[in-house]
Amino acid sequence: MVRFGIAGFGLHAVRRLMPGFALAQNCKVVALSRRDSQKAHDAAVKYEIPHVFASTEELSRCPEVDAVLVTTPNACHLQDVLTAVAAGKPVLCEKPMGMDADECRQMVEAARNAGVLLGVAQVFRFEESTARFRERIAAGNIGRPIFARAEFSYPGADHPRNWLYNRSLSGGGPISDVGVHCIDALRYILQDEPWRVSTLGHPDQQSGALEAAAALTLEFQSGTLATVLVSTRAQYRTPLEIVGEAGFLRADDALSVDRPVRLELWRDGQRSAEETVSNELAYARQVDSFAAAVEGREVFPVLGQQGWQNQLILDAAYRSLSSGKSEEVPVS
Repeated sequence: MVRFGIAGFGLHAVRRLMPGFALAQNCKVVALSRRDSQKAHDAAVKYEIPHVFASTEELSRCPEVDAVLVTTPNACHLQDVLTAVAAGKPVLCEKPMGMDADECRQMVEAARNAGVLLGVAQVFRFEESTARFRERIAAGNIGRPIFARAEFSYPGADHPRNWLYNRSLSGGGPISDVGVHCIDALRYILQDEPWRVSTLGHPDQQSGALEAAAALTLEFQSGTLATVLVSTRAQYRTPLEIVGEAGFLRADDALSVDRPVRLELWRDGQRSAEETVSNELAYARQVDSFAAAVEGREVFPVLGQQGWQNQLILDAAYRSLSSGKSEEVPVS
């Protein structure tokens, strides 16, 4: 049983992580850290977590903690990951991995030099829906993919994670917050890499310097053209569609973990197959997979290098948003 410490125990831990750990088979939470001592104490009591700390450094030194899950604001990821790595603790870092690609490089190199496992919590790689999209495309069900479309929007005007509207803490708006989910899901499903990105976006009165909505076009190495649409002003939606030479795959709310997802395969203008899958166990699978990697029983599928590559794409997207031109994506 791998014992996790959650650094930055906040809304995400309450809404997603703790329900996931409750369904996990080979890991549990034994420690948390949070700057607000009263909220930290209340969370520990509610979830029966025995160890409470005020900092990631204290949590990482705890001998009862086998692995650290970093869920602090994005601007804190670099220092929190380096702190845990320095303590010799395997680290699973929430997405986006850093504020820019150089931060991700520092994390990857520090973990490599210390011989410590570093993973990134791109939870959609652990969903049944993305697995089925990937399997069907690899099997040639739609022929060569021509177009892909991924969307992620949610009404964030009054979101309790108010640090998301502070560029110095978040690094960006919905492009970095949820766009990274769409980008990573497309990389995983298509088993391909984008080499160029073009971005359009605009802020509003509340988002200030950050984009409130954006549209990205990704050009993949194989020739697939993908669009990623993100917003914190629209209703919650996560549709996904891949159009190929011989048909297309689609699903409404394809990336959702809150409800069953119906996947449809269309060929020759007709729906030729459909299936309903559940992503309910995605968060549990993610932490169980990391626990298995900590124990040396399997390789975690989203290592730090993957988070670094995602960040290189995000950086290119923001360069494009600023320059008004297409920007190339380096390779990590």
